[in-house]
Amino acid sequence: MYTIMEKRKSGLRHILSANLKEQRNILGISQEKLAEMAGLSWQTVNSIECQRTWVSDKTLEALALVFRIETFQLLLPAETKIALSSKPAATFYKLAKAKKAYDDNYNEIMNTASKK
Repeated sequence: MYTIMEKRKSGLRHILSANLKEQRNILGISQEKLAEMAGLSWQTVNSIECQRTWVSDKTLEALALVFRIETFQLLLPAETKIALSSKPAATFYKLAKAKKAYDDNYNEIMNTASKK
């Protein structure tokens, strides 16, 4: 059984958070500037990076557009990004694993929301 902190460090929210921070650092922009460029509030960007909230597909697309990357790249673990150029079969396996993790996390979020 995972603790909440272990789940946070390994889940999609953590991956998305790390990727947003990495992309912002590459561009040299603040959360406020990213929010402005993506048409979001600063609080939304902060909540995503601090793993307090999940995002809609439109928000993911807006963020990816700012970074000029494909939307799915925001959900890839760091080790998968390195492998993308070197081993196609291994990359496919990792992408399938990332998609399963995304689907599982999405289903968990939807089940939790429907119980409220």
